Amino acid sequence: MGIFSKDEKLHEAYDPESNVIPPVYSGEDSQDALNDNADNLHRSLGNRQIQLIAIGGSIGTALFVSIGSGLAHGGPGSLFLAYLFYSCMLGLVNNCIAEMTVLMPVSGGFIRMAGKWVDDAFGFMAGWNFFFYEALLIPFEITALNLVLSYWRDDIPTWAVCLAVIVLYALLNVLAVKAYGEAEFWLSGGKVILICMLFCFTFITMVGGNPQHDAYGFRYWNKPGAFAPYITTGSLGRFEGFLAALWSASFTVVGPEYISMVAAEAKRPRIYIKNAFKTVYWRFGLFFILGALCVGIVIPYNDPTLVGILSGKSAGGGTAAASPYVIAMSNLGIGGFPHLVNALMVTSIFSAGNTYTYCATRSLYGLAIEGRAPKFLRKCTKNGVPIFCFAIVMIFPFLSFLSVSSSSAIVLTWLVALITAGGVINYIVMTTTYIFFYRAMKAQGIDRRSLPYTGWFQPYCAWIGLVWMTVIVFCYGYGAFLPWDVGTFFSNYTMLILAPITFFGWKLLKRTKVVHPEECDLVWDRPVIDAYEDRFVTPPVGFWTEMLQLVSFKRQKGGNDMRSGSVVD
Repeated sequence: MGIFSKDEKLHEAYDPESNVIPPVYSGEDSQDALNDNADNLHRSLGNRQIQLIAIGGSIGTALFVSIGSGLAHGGPGSLFLAYLFYSCMLGLVNNCIAEMTVLMPVSGGFIRMAGKWVDDAFGFMAGWNFFFYEALLIPFEITALNLVLSYWRDDIPTWAVCLAVIVLYALLNVLAVKAYGEAEFWLSGGKVILICMLFCFTFITMVGGNPQHDAYGFRYWNKPGAFAPYITTGSLGRFEGFLAALWSASFTVVGPEYISMVAAEAKRPRIYIKNAFKTVYWRFGLFFILGALCVGIVIPYNDPTLVGILSGKSAGGGTAAASPYVIAMSNLGIGGFPHLVNALMVTSIFSAGNTYTYCATRSLYGLAIEGRAPKFLRKCTKNGVPIFCFAIVMIFPFLSFLSVSSSSAIVLTWLVALITAGGVINYIVMTTTYIFFYRAMKAQGIDRRSLPYTGWFQPYCAWIGLVWMTVIVFCYGYGAFLPWDVGTFFSNYTMLILAPITFFGWKLLKRTKVVHPEECDLVWDRPVIDAYEDRFVTPPVGFWTEMLQLVSFKRQKGGNDMRSGSVVD
């Protein structure tokens, strides 16, 4: 179809005079490859970095610490079913955003697609929702870090930890994106090691490999039980417990949005980003579903230490870092190993906050590019860092100082409630955008099989995901009504209230209109991206090939001359 012809006029955002592209790249590390965006960002992230950043964004504090609240409120059975079901639903969302992002790996990711293919006001709402969601996750991670550090001693100055982490985040993100990518590669690698260690710990100890020689197996599923009552008693209470576990899953299980946000700074995005999206499915199964199963095995939902932490009565020293795994190790009398796990947990939490700092900066930059934020925010350093966006983002980590005068566990609970709705709204935006994208493709007579990546079972995946996420976002704060509590209501629904305000406010101000399928711009930055991809003359580097090159310290000239183990599109 002519709409995707490389001879078409480039999108107006692309200025060929200021974006001169050399004719051929001999390899992925060519410095010429740095300027292949229409918006000053640099494509510097390699395959191994993208894969580990995708893992780093999806595995954070929630999987190691906050998951304990879902266990305490719902029990192990409810926790496992909730994480299984929610992971499947989010897989449908991933199927939508993957197809769009591989086609159009632009800065701002899905938030710019929402404005381009749905409605400018919809993009405005999506962008600011995602920005606040990511920005508020930064103090959440810093607060969690303070809580985890209390496992070793309770006299560590909270303000000192907050300040030190803020400085480190600033240093890692003010440098070129390649520095951020390299830091995240190593930090996210630590997360993978940690989760594998915890899975091994679960299996070994449950079959009797512990100091007490107690083969406890699935004991805690029988006593106190698999399904815990929450708020009320009886069958209704157990159903409410399942809902509480489901809300925990909606905060913990994430991933597709982070791949979408790094796409504009990825080398060979049509291949590497596509592969990253494909791995999301097994990542959900391995990390989240299996993780929920393990947590329900190693500790009962009514463990006194866990319940005390969640109620705010045991926050501080001796809390076993609030992690169900570390509490289980302490209960079994395992010495030494909890300290190693806690140390890796510190690096994992730090890594997640670092990723959120990056994503918040890029989302604000995407807003500025589309005119939905002040123009001065478009300013980038010579290394491709949106410097003013970065400066604004670095204000939010200072919210972590709230934990100086209040319990870290209480602040965490408040931030989780505030943030969760924002994350679900992101998925509503993705599925809605895909439905409009699908309609436009059909209206303009474009065969989806011609796309670089085609999602399966569409548009039904998008509709199922949209309905599911809409129900979640409206119902997850029902606890505020039993009994009615003003503070709980606003902490649960602030982001949901803010969404229509930003949407209708921008719509009235700018007189925006819904994009009709026949008028949808499906060309956009496609010519720039196609031209960038077409100038590579050697095969892309496979993930394991790149890892072997890194370990052997014998990286070959050009970075992609090796064909063995290469990923072929």
